[in-house]
Amino acid sequence: MLRVGFIGLGNVGGKLAGSLLRNGVDLTVRDLNADIAQAFLDAGAKWAGSPREMAQNVDVLITCLPSPAASAAVMEAEDGALAGLGEGKIWAEMSTTDKGEVVRLGEKVKAVGAEPVDCPVSGGCHRAATGNIAIFAGCERATFETMLPLLTTMGRRILHTGELGSASVLKVVTNYLATANLLSVCEALVTSKLAGMDLNTTYEAIRISSGNSFVHETESQVILNGSRDISFTMDLVCKDIGLFNDVARRGGLELELGSLFQRIFEEGQERYGPRELSPNIIRRLEEKTGVEVLALGFPVEMLDDEPEEPGYEVKVKGR
Repeated sequence: MLRVGFIGLGNVGGKLAGSLLRNGVDLTVRDLNADIAQAFLDAGAKWAGSPREMAQNVDVLITCLPSPAASAAVMEAEDGALAGLGEGKIWAEMSTTDKGEVVRLGEKVKAVGAEPVDCPVSGGCHRAATGNIAIFAGCERATFETMLPLLTTMGRRILHTGELGSASVLKVVTNYLATANLLSVCEALVTSKLAGMDLNTTYEAIRISSGNSFVHETESQVILNGSRDISFTMDLVCKDIGLFNDVARRGGLELELGSLFQRIFEEGQERYGPRELSPNIIRRLEEKTGVEVLALGFPVEMLDDEPEEPGYEVKVKGR
């Protein structure tokens, strides 16, 4: 059995680590907030005193952190993970990060004899909690084969995206599209309210129509409930849109919508604070129009109503 170390027990990381522990994986954990780790230690996980110590004592080191800078600090500090990695080990970066940064760190990982993989997740905290989240993986095929049993423990649909860094690009692409869906859903719900539509009926009309999306089926529910709680904040949206815009600019494309989305969420941060829940971007429109977009019968938080199922590799058409 592979020994796994997990650094970063936040909203997503804690749930991914929980899936590993729940399924009997030999797990060592670490977080800057030691109190967060206590539930994992109580359930049988071990604690690492430093990233270096963890890397020395595991076969696979996973990082799931809020920013590229945080990952760099964990890897490159004097007592960082790079100092403990070696031949036959794997570093798996599950953070949403920049391709250039994960490739840069990946080269350092290879230099000490280990193998890197970027494997961000997509699908929301509610699916991370149940092990039904999707996972992208960019790495050598042999590394992917080694990682696949762990990835299918944490997620349901696993996609090998190609070389190191490819998963990080596709992650920010999908997060960009989720942001586009969120902003359009906000406008659709406010417009429906202003037009006198019943919002429960509006939700169903969108859900069964060509206007439907994953974001509508999930985030619209907590918008209508009023909690707006998806465990994701405006500063993270700004980070992700910025990463996507950087990818486009490196390819020579100056985006129209991407720049607009960034301006909207930067304004949201200024009004409501960077740690405000991202669906509360709808407050800009509610305040402008004097309406509240609320309806009875919707849950306070997103819940995954599908049972946990064994994960599997998604096959790419034409490959």
